Amino acid sequence: MSKKLTKGSQRMIAGVCSGIAEYFDTDPTLIRILFVLFALALGSGLLFYIILAIIIPSKEY
Repeated sequence: MSKKLTKGSQRMIAGVCSGIAEYFDTDPTLIRILFVLFALALGSGLLFYIILAIIIPSKEY
């Protein structure tokens, strides 16, 4: 069975970071820190997060 990128269950805002963390089997906090760093350094982290929140499907239970 192949992995599927979906929004995660440990939601803080939209579940994007926890979904990415579940997909790559890593800690959601690490992914959240990376998004904040990209937002501060490049200014594109927030826009990228919003786009992913729209594109990534919710998890089917």
